[in-house]
Amino acid sequence: MKGPFLAAVGIGTLVLYFVGVGELLLLVGGALLVLAVRFVRTRRGEHEALILPLDLPLGLLAAPATLAGTLGIFVSFLKIGSVLFGSGYVLLAFLRSEFVDPGLLTYQQLLDAVAVGQVTPGPVFTTATFIGYVLAGVPGAVLATVGIFLPGFVFVVLTGPIIPRLRDSSVLAGLLDGANVASLALMAGVTWQLGRASLVEPVPALIALAALVVLFATEVNPAWLILGGGSLGFAYHYLLG
Repeated sequence: MKGPFLAAVGIGTLVLYFVGVGELLLLVGGALLVLAVRFVRTRRGEHEALILPLDLPLGLLAAPATLAGTLGIFVSFLKIGSVLFGSGYVLLAFLRSEFVDPGLLTYQQLLDAVAVGQVTPGPVFTTATFIGYVLAGVPGAVLATVGIFLPGFVFVVLTGPIIPRLRDSSVLAGLLDGANVASLALMAGVTWQLGRASLVEPVPALIALAALVVLFATEVNPAWLILGGGSLGFAYHYLLG
C-alpha cells in the first residue's frame, strides 16, 4: 500500500471478493488496472520511482475443478502450484474456493490445515499435504504435496531473468504492484471468513486477541504463540469436558 491509489485498488478488491467475484479475475484485474494507470501517468510525464515488494505472490488460478479421486487432488494442487509463488498466504483464498465452497472440506478442516502448515517446518504450502491426507489418506497427501511444489521448480528458472527487468520499468512494475495489493485484499478477505468460523466462543476470541497484541508488542517467535494458543485451547476444552 504505497499510496492512495494502490490502497483504493486493495479496498475495491476486498469488496468485490466479498460479493463473489473470482480470485483469478481480481488478481488479473488489479494488476492490469495499475499497469494501465501507471502507463498513462508515465505518458504524461508523471514518472514514479518504485520499490517493488516481491515477497507477495503474483498469483493466477484457473476456475475450480471437481476432484475425481487422488488424480483429481494432484491436478487441483498442480493447478494452484503453477500459478502461485512467493508468499503462500493468498493460497488460503484459493483453497477456500477450490475445496470449501464445493463442500469437499469444512471451514474447520481448512483452519486445521492452516494450523498444521504453520507449526510444521517449511513453507505454508505444506497445508496442501494435510488437505490431501484428509481427502484421500497417504496417497492424497503425497500427490497434493508433489502437485503444489512441482511447478515452482520450473517457474524459478523461467522467471528468474524476467523479474529484474520488471523492477527497472515503472510501467511494468505496476503489474506487480497491482497483483500485490489484490493479493493483500484476498488474504484479508479469507482471514475474515476463517475468523468468523473459528472465533465462535469468547475464550478462543480472547486467545486470538492476546496473541495479536503479543505479536505486535514484542519480538516473540510466532511459533511460541501457536504453541501457547494450542495449549490454552487444549486446557479450555479439557476443563469443559
